[in-house]
Amino acid sequence: MTATWRLTLQVESTDKDNTKALADALTTDEAITWDDGRTSFRFSIEESKAKDLRAMWNTRVRGLIAVDSLLDIISDSKQGEHSSTQTN
Repeated sequence: MTATWRLTLQVESTDKDNTKALADALTTDEAITWDDGRTSFRFSIEESKAKDLRAMWNTRVRGLIAVDSLLDIISDSKQGEHSSTQTN
């Protein structure tokens, strides 16, 4: 009998738009399952070898971290546009 390794991650960002952006980043790689209110989603990775699961997991999580960092930069730049202390 072969063991199967599985990891599941539930993702929820600061708002629905950011959560959707994170889900969109995984569109080509994973099947996404949304919660009823579409405020969070989850996905699972299943592999027959633990080392393969770890590699796939690292790839997916690094992608999510990259998108989340980009969303933070965009959010910060939008807040700077509205700041009364903005400098040129």
